[in-house]
Amino acid sequence: MWKKIKQWLDVRFGLDAILETQVRAQILDYRIPKNTNIFYTLGFLTVVAFCIQAFTGIILLTCYVPHPDYAFTSVQDIMTKVPYGWLFREMHSVGSNLLITIVLLHMITVFLMGNYRRPRELTWLGGGLAFIIIMIFGYSGHLLPWNQMSYWSTTVVTSMPTAIPVIGDTIAHILKGGDHITGVTLSRFFALHIAILPAIFVTLIGIHLFLIYRTGISATPFGIADKEERPQSEYKRKGHPDGYPYYPTFFKKQMYMMMAYLAVMFFIITFLPTLYSPHDANIAADPFKTPHDIRPAWYLLAQYQFLKIIPNKFLGIALQMILVFVFLIWPFLDGKEEKNLMKRPVLRGVFIVLLAAWVVLLYWGRN
Repeated sequence: MWKKIKQWLDVRFGLDAILETQVRAQILDYRIPKNTNIFYTLGFLTVVAFCIQAFTGIILLTCYVPHPDYAFTSVQDIMTKVPYGWLFREMHSVGSNLLITIVLLHMITVFLMGNYRRPRELTWLGGGLAFIIIMIFGYSGHLLPWNQMSYWSTTVVTSMPTAIPVIGDTIAHILKGGDHITGVTLSRFFALHIAILPAIFVTLIGIHLFLIYRTGISATPFGIADKEERPQSEYKRKGHPDGYPYYPTFFKKQMYMMMAYLAVMFFIITFLPTLYSPHDANIAADPFKTPHDIRPAWYLLAQYQFLKIIPNKFLGIALQMILVFVFLIWPFLDGKEEKNLMKRPVLRGVFIVLLAAWVVLLYWGRN
């Protein structure tokens, strides 16, 4: 049966030629640097995690009702009445938080290994923008269950832009679709979450992968020296003739990481079901009853806590926007030839201080 299908396809677009040339070139003959580690699999893991989010999201979409009168009830029905609905909902909820964690780790490790350097500036920029889109994904999806936690945390986050002079109130009004969180807000966040953001993210990831393919994988600066010539004055794809083939060695690493990701996800679902779903997540949204402890999702806690400790809210927002901008364009600003961060004490110190400050603010915001 398979031979007949294969022959039918081969007659129409040359399947055998594709399998012989492209598959061999991209899988069997493609060489990976000798000193790669498991952190090189985080990009692949990001794609896998997003595919899981897309699949479970489509399943949930068949039962979810994006209306303030029915949203919470439909989510509860998914959890209690729809066959295996609880599983898909938990996978989607836990997976969204794990996806943000994976992309964050990916960006940190790429920075530590200096793999954002020329000629990979655009690769870093595309990845950075995709990271921001993932954060917005989490933020927009956070409101959809329409419970007390999501309603009031969204109220807090959508009020942040009001600190910006002149245009702040307008931005907040556009986000909420009015002066308060209402059904209009839910509709806007729903459209953003299922229609607009997926298209943007897939486009950015497509460009990101294309750039990685065209520039080649960069070796780590640790252990075996990376002999990549800098500055690079003409296009040259990075090759690793002394490396090992992608399949089966690196492919196995990717599969191990994918299984580890699923193991962590189901461990959280099984043994820590309330990790991302506190008590208020099981209470319908009530605009007239403010919870005692209002705070945004964990990935926005550090930013929120930073605004709380800065007397001038506009200054706090401005500083964060500057940091995000510098984060995105850093490869264009970093003109040093040295790639190894361990040999750059000033940059290493600044990086450690910023990372430590983020962790402290995150922990502070949780308490």
